[in-house]
Amino acid sequence: MAELARAAAERTGRAARTGWAVRSWWLITGMWIRSTMAYRASFALSLAANTLITFLDFAVLLLMFAHTRQLAGWTLAETAFLYGTSSFALGTANVLVGSVGGLGERVRSGSLDTMLIRPAPALAQLAAERFSLRRLGRLLQALAVLGWSLTALDVHWTWDRVLMVPVLLLCGTVIFCALFVGCSCVQFWWGEAAELQNAVTYGGATVLQYPPTVFARELVAGTVFGVPLAFVNWLPALHVLGRPDPLGLPAAFRFASPLAAALCVLAAGLAWRAGLRAYRSTGS
Repeated sequence: MAELARAAAERTGRAARTGWAVRSWWLITGMWIRSTMAYRASFALSLAANTLITFLDFAVLLLMFAHTRQLAGWTLAETAFLYGTSSFALGTANVLVGSVGGLGERVRSGSLDTMLIRPAPALAQLAAERFSLRRLGRLLQALAVLGWSLTALDVHWTWDRVLMVPVLLLCGTVIFCALFVGCSCVQFWWGEAAELQNAVTYGGATVLQYPPTVFARELVAGTVFGVPLAFVNWLPALHVLGRPDPLGLPAAFRFASPLAAALCVLAAGLAWRAGLRAYRSTGS
């Protein structure tokens, strides 16, 4: 009984800490949102510019399909589905935790100390720091492309395929959030590693915007058994679109995105804890 009570207390304490972290993030982002909305014209212009700039990525795909009907056997609607799901997951993760990329500067300047002594989780503070609403531009553009692709796809929509779409969007967002945090932790030891995070997150999202059959089998295998980017949209999309797996993996891999997301969160959490333990204040 004592062990059960101890386990229940640990779960309650963990839930309370998680709730406080989410509340801290919300309070800090609310402060930055109020600051941004004080200059609404500037916000509207920056949001429009960000949306337009991100649309140029999809314009590249439109130019490709202006000269061909299929790309490695995938139609425009199918490729747009990949583009929309990848961009949505990255865009949402960027809104939620994109600011963690500034960890390296905090470590070098010693200003991380101020976050560690505040009565709020340091990760929540770092993720919400300088929260920018203009990041919603990527998210809005991704939703527009995804919405169009869902209407243009030639797919027999069964209940499992319909359910797979929100599941892959949620799991893909969690995976990218974990990659943002996990890669940023490298900066505890290597302060100039911000580009590593960008390569894995933004570079990975760009790769996922194209059909897996475009790339070599070795690269596709690396996104399954290495950095688990394939679980963001490639593998679930194979089930939604009814396409064969270029690697010939078991069908269970197409439904493994929740497990991959959970493992990514666990790895990112361990990396964050290890980084905090290794951190040494500059004394400034």
